[in-house]
Amino acid sequence: MGGLKDELLKAIWHAFTALDLDHSGKVSKSQLKVLSHNLCTVLKVPHDPVALEEHFRDDDEGPVSNQGYMPYLNKFILEKVQDNFDKIEFNRMCWTLCVKKNLTKSPLLLMEEDSFKVWVIFNFLSEDKYPLIIVPEEIEYLLKKLTEAMGGGWQQEQFEHYKVNFDDSKDGLSVWELIELIGNGQFSKGMDRQTVSMAINEVFNELILDVLKQGYMMKKGHRRKNWTERWFVLKPNIISYYVSEDLKDKKGDIILDENCYVESLPDKDGKKCLFLIKCFDKTFEISASDKKKKQEWIQAIHSTIHLLKLGSPPPHKEARQRRKELRKKLLAEQEELERQMKELQAANENKQQELETVRKKLEEAASRAAEEEKKRLQTQVELQARFSTELEREKLIRQQMEEQVAQKSSELEQYLQRVRELEDMYLKLQEALEDERQARQDEETVRKLQARLLEEESSKRAELEKWHLEQQQTIQMTEAEKQELENERVMKEQALQEAMQQLEQLELERKQALEQYEGVKKKLEMATNKTKSWKDKVAQHEGLIRLIEPGSKNPHLITNWGPAAFTQAELEEREKNWKEKKTTE
Repeated sequence: MGGLKDELLKAIWHAFTALDLDHSGKVSKSQLKVLSHNLCTVLKVPHDPVALEEHFRDDDEGPVSNQGYMPYLNKFILEKVQDNFDKIEFNRMCWTLCVKKNLTKSPLLLMEEDSFKVWVIFNFLSEDKYPLIIVPEEIEYLLKKLTEAMGGGWQQEQFEHYKVNFDDSKDGLSVWELIELIGNGQFSKGMDRQTVSMAINEVFNELILDVLKQGYMMKKGHRRKNWTERWFVLKPNIISYYVSEDLKDKKGDIILDENCYVESLPDKDGKKCLFLIKCFDKTFEISASDKKKKQEWIQAIHSTIHLLKLGSPPPHKEARQRRKELRKKLLAEQEELERQMKELQAANENKQQELETVRKKLEEAASRAAEEEKKRLQTQVELQARFSTELEREKLIRQQMEEQVAQKSSELEQYLQRVRELEDMYLKLQEALEDERQARQDEETVRKLQARLLEEESSKRAELEKWHLEQQQTIQMTEAEKQELENERVMKEQALQEAMQQLEQLELERKQALEQYEGVKKKLEMATNKTKSWKDKVAQHEGLIRLIEPGSKNPHLITNWGPAAFTQAELEEREKNWKEKKTTE
């Protein structure tokens, strides 16, 4: 109820101010009686003529001031007001009283009806202090709304330039200055009077009449089930629908509460973009012109029902309250900052006085310090002489220490050189030992290869002797079988020739193995000699290492059962005799 009272007081203040013709802050009793009677009529408050006459008795001296009229206004009118009167009629009565005095000429782009709507919007957006003004933040908000309604682009730079040129002595604009600002077309260039009028009407419907959305849609009847086009108007707790947008022929209302809900419907009966509004006792089927309009209406109705559930005011009123609270907060912060600045200024003055006192003390201390400086300089000269003597002595000692350090460094360098030589010698010795180990491994590999070749040769020889015995036995067979045996002999002879070729190949491989063995043996001897030379060198330096000596250098034939019982020459002689015997046979 407090918010309604504040809104009513703003319009009544305009009417009271208009009746104050000489700007003395007082109005005659007869005029106030007429004003009170008209207020009771439009606000639908019971008129109490006895109380009116009692309050404005003829024996009172002179006219009544605003403060003198407020007790009667509060007690007998505003406290009895219910939210059942026509706000537009109330505002128009107060507007009629003040327009002739203040609106001397019609602005360029505004008709009187548009000026009235701007006047009502001003009362909605103005600050709750008198005389009434609208601050620059709210001016910017209103001009933005009008620009959006006209379909134009908001010129922020232009408004910033306007704020720079704003009179610093004023905190905002009066309602008549606001009407002039909108009417002169400064922020609506290129727009005609009809466009500006439609924009003002749209903003007026939203801010004052609480129209959240409006537009044409098709509605399905409850009785005849026919579809009829209606003009729908959505407000915070009701949806009204009319024959046309002039709002003259109202056809019905859809009462909204927290139990209502809205949902989309599929297309049916040739109708598209359908949605349903379900209330307590009725269900309304509506068809929008397109999918976008359908979604906008569903979202708007859903938001309205949600606000009803939360008990929140309409969005524009809630936004206005938030802006006012923000301005109050900023004002409080600014006042706190000013208070802190005053405190800092006072503290700064105290600091200045303290600094002045300190400066005087410093001057006195400086004079005393000058005398002490003379004594200090004399003492410093004496100390410098003593310090020079000590410095010379310290230089001499430092020079001697540097010579000792240089000598020790030279000895250390020689020692480190010897250590590096020994490390290099040790690395080379390790390499020689690694070469000897590799040579021994190669020698062992060759020995194994030679043993395998000897074993294969023995096997072939045994096979050849067996064939020879078989051949001798075959010769002693009967003459009848001689031809057949001769054929077998030829075949075995061919096999023998192939075996001889294989034997020769094995002999060749054996010789190659012997050559490899000789190469490995030479490498081993070289590694041994090299190891021995390094051994001598190490023995000359330290005498700490003894190398492993190689075995006997005499060549031996090696078989799988160990060293052979005959030499290489004996083996060749036996092979030669066997070949000659084979040829003779």
